[in-house]
Amino acid sequence: MNLIQLDIKGISYSQTQTGAYALLLSEVQGNRQLPIVIGAFEAQSIAIALEKDIKPPRPLTHDLFKTFSDTFFIKLSRVIIHKLVDGIFYASLIFVKDGQEQTVDARTSDAIALALRYKAPIFTYKTILDKAGIELKGPSYTNVKQSSKPVETEVKSGFDLKNLSLAELNKLLEDAVANEEYEKAASIRDEITKRS
Repeated sequence: MNLIQLDIKGISYSQTQTGAYALLLSEVQGNRQLPIVIGAFEAQSIAIALEKDIKPPRPLTHDLFKTFSDTFFIKLSRVIIHKLVDGIFYASLIFVKDGQEQTVDARTSDAIALALRYKAPIFTYKTILDKAGIELKGPSYTNVKQSSKPVETEVKSGFDLKNLSLAELNKLLEDAVANEEYEKAASIRDEITKRS
């Protein structure tokens, strides 16, 4: 079966499911995208891995897993989204230790959070992309930028970041990181960067 490599396009809050997020994967050599609904914890973990400037005060579960496997010289070589049943995606982690490959079943959101930390490629089968992919055509596709940043960058806290001073923004950023509100922190950091 043909494997197709995917990149992470971004994360946005799901408009259809309360408390859920939409992870958007895009075809590396094409114009189709694969939307996957994930939970808030996994969305946060993926967003942190995408945002290089944000370091949590304590390691998250995915960071702990990577530290553990690095300690024992186990490498994640690739992630394969291999099945789609009733709208649920299934993934496999392909690990290598001492030249031997081992396959481990995983939730797709966890597999992608780990792939980011290992810098491992993400693949799916052509049949899955044909079944669940969204094809972008014409001008709407050419205007889409490939980005490692989450799609949603607006802080939903009842005020506009543009109206705050740099000192206020820096304090908000500090508080967001301390409270482990990493998506909010990323938005505040982006606003600070715009002004620099």
